[in-house]
Amino acid sequence: MKATVISRAGGPEVLELRERPAPRPGPGEILVDVRAAGVNFFDVGIRRERLAEVPGMEGAGAVVETGEGVREFAPGDRVAWLTIDTHGSYAQQVVLPVDRVVAVPDALDEETAAAVLLQGLTAHHHCTVCHPVRPGDLTLVHAAAGGVGLLLTQMIKARGGTVIGLVSRPEKVEVARAAGADHVLVSTGDAFVDRVRELTGGEGVHAVFDGAGGPTFSASLEVLRPHGTMVFYGPLIGDVPTLAVNEIPRSIRLTYGTLPDHISTREELTAHATELFAMVEKGELAVRIGGRYPLAEAARAHADIESRRTTGKLLLIP
Repeated sequence: MKATVISRAGGPEVLELRERPAPRPGPGEILVDVRAAGVNFFDVGIRRERLAEVPGMEGAGAVVETGEGVREFAPGDRVAWLTIDTHGSYAQQVVLPVDRVVAVPDALDEETAAAVLLQGLTAHHHCTVCHPVRPGDLTLVHAAAGGVGLLLTQMIKARGGTVIGLVSRPEKVEVARAAGADHVLVSTGDAFVDRVRELTGGEGVHAVFDGAGGPTFSASLEVLRPHGTMVFYGPLIGDVPTLAVNEIPRSIRLTYGTLPDHISTREELTAHATELFAMVEKGELAVRIGGRYPLAEAARAHADIESRRTTGKLLLIP
């Protein structure tokens, strides 16, 4: 089978399509034909430092073979997965532990399942646990036209909150508005501070959802009202902000929302994924696929996601 391999640490050009031995499942594992693999900014960090040979932590496809002791799935079942600590989804086939796999409902296609799982569960964690959004909450969502941002905006609106969305380019404004954002600002770096203060009557927002990393971190703190919540989910790899305790302003709450804490068990993964898929099936959550790329063009997908030209979810189609 073929897989996209990180030949060395570096830019998108280090991603190469290569022939590899077909994998076989061990006890408690399944072998899956990959129909769609999600591309995430986290994969960029994995590539830059070559922390895995084959990147990719999520996708959807069909079961080919089950390992010893597997009773949850059978060949032909459609599944989606989120591996978190392991990689390998940029491939035609992947072996997965069953505790990181969920069934795809009949009403959902594999591309939608792959596009919504990681980012949908991330958004769900942020607005229900990290900061449980209540009716009337004013929120600031960074990268509001991105994969997480679009889903987070819809979930916040469904919970009665108001969304100020930040986008990096004018052409992304309508995408964020279509997801329900009440206000959309075109901003890079920290240029949004004065406008957010103006929109909130000088009081600031109840919560900021910031996955942008170091460049916006301090400015995000500035637009919080007292006792507001900063939900940071920027990359652990690369430009990571640092903050001394005495630099935290105005009694705010600061949380680093990590998805593994939301789905630490198979039961939690299954329950939250089932809820997420049901929202999509009912039309309560629209999933935007921003680009589909052949497996051989993973480098182009990485270049596009780093350029911030994209909206929605990027997928590799083996």
